[in-house]
Amino acid sequence: MKSLPFSIKENHIFIVATSVLILLLYGYGSFSFTGFFSTQVFLNLFIDNAYLIIVATGLAFVIITGGIDLSVGALVAFVSMVSASLLEHGVNAYIVILLTLLIGIIFGAFQGYMIDRFDLHPWIVTLAGMFLARGASFLISTDSIVITNETYSSISRAKVYILGDSYVSIGAIVAIIVVIIAIYMAKFSKFGRNVYAIGGNVKSAKLMGLPVKRTIILVYTLSGFCAALGGLVFTFYMLSGYGLHLLGMEMDAIAACVIGGILLTGGFGYLIGPLLGVLSMGIIQTLIMFQGTLSSWWTKIAVGFLLFLFILLQRLIVMRRGRRKVIRLEKQHPSLPVHSQPVSGDFK
Repeated sequence: MKSLPFSIKENHIFIVATSVLILLLYGYGSFSFTGFFSTQVFLNLFIDNAYLIIVATGLAFVIITGGIDLSVGALVAFVSMVSASLLEHGVNAYIVILLTLLIGIIFGAFQGYMIDRFDLHPWIVTLAGMFLARGASFLISTDSIVITNETYSSISRAKVYILGDSYVSIGAIVAIIVVIIAIYMAKFSKFGRNVYAIGGNVKSAKLMGLPVKRTIILVYTLSGFCAALGGLVFTFYMLSGYGLHLLGMEMDAIAACVIGGILLTGGFGYLIGPLLGVLSMGIIQTLIMFQGTLSSWWTKIAVGFLLFLFILLQRLIVMRRGRRKVIRLEKQHPSLPVHSQPVSGDFK
């Protein structure tokens, strides 16, 4: 059996690296701490981080187009406040769920429209969206609102047993479904192909006649929907709404995407990546909890170190691709001054 071409191996290097990292971290925890190697500890990674998996998966589509969405953390907090406030006033729980999802869709679509219609940088638009959502949360209430609604409480307590006494929550099930749908969309749908084409080269995508404007709006709409869905899952998890929930969570979502191999410059990444990135971050946090004497801030330090390594790995791969592209052009057109041309860092 012939070995795979190097380009295919290179395309998968980020997923392989993150998977190896997860195995090493989990293996270290299993040998170092009693009870770490158990089915429930592993499943708790999905239970505790379900909301982040959903948000990071939606954000991945935005990053693949070459954009960014800084509003996702604030939108999660806003959804928790809206849900808690409406439930406190006696609104039906299922109507609240639909309204909060609709808020996420409208919020994301509006940001996408602003970015596309006025050619604004995504950093600026979504930063404004972050302040807007976080500020609107405090207009509802400056205090935490406890949720006592029976429907939300039932969903929060629900357990789906998998192996014996091991179980996952409804939120974890939703997160896995979101990841599966995202992988299918990215690989097999026309929308997914358009997303990668825009991230690779937006000018080429326009020349090919792809619906660039519509795709950009849809991408931010999807991110807003996933943020709202993640906010619902987080609300089920916490059973409270608070404007200060998940401060800086957007950076955790970006970090999960980067560790999972989503290229920040756009055009490349696998939608399984954010899930792997979240799991690796969750294992680090679990290791610190089992260790018992370290501050929780060591999680941030470890994630920062991993970010540095994975960004460096991304840069090395891009530079290697660029050098190979120059060599290929030199062989095809020996008379052209290829050395003087800038090197593209895309993943073609």
